[in-house]
Amino acid sequence: MRTSLKLMTVLFAIALIGCGGKEEKKKESFSYEKKTPKTETTTKKEEVVPASKKVDLTNKGVGPITSVTLDAEINQTMADQGSEIYKKMCTACHRVDKKFIGPAPTGILERRTPEWVMNMILAPEKMVKEDPLAKELLMEFNGSPMANQNLTEEEARAVLEYFRTLK
Repeated sequence: MRTSLKLMTVLFAIALIGCGGKEEKKKESFSYEKKTPKTETTTKKEEVVPASKKVDLTNKGVGPITSVTLDAEINQTMADQGSEIYKKMCTACHRVDKKFIGPAPTGILERRTPEWVMNMILAPEKMVKEDPLAKELLMEFNGSPMANQNLTEEEARAVLEYFRTLK
């Protein structure tokens, strides 16, 4: 009986050691095949340029102005008059050098034609309805349409001359 008890204890110990406690390690298999490196497909994201930063020096806009001739020299008297008009009529929505309710006019003539600027000043409703760039600007500025200030062509031209002084 003693022998059978010893034998059963040994068998139980072997079974216990053989069945539990150890994790099987997976062996890596060896292959002669060349592994191809994983190539990540990178899709170029189109940079979305906001309408206020887009440059379009061909579009003259929609409105009464079809041609504007700018002298090489800035007419300071006209620019001063334009500055006064701008301060009185435009500063509720525009800041000279930063985005506000509307875009900043600094550098506008590097991005738009003089005709486009004057048409936007004189006929903003028509521009927003018919000009694609004006429509984009409306969307960029949260649907805030530019108010028609009922300026004359001479006043709008003075404001344009003022914009030429903003660098």
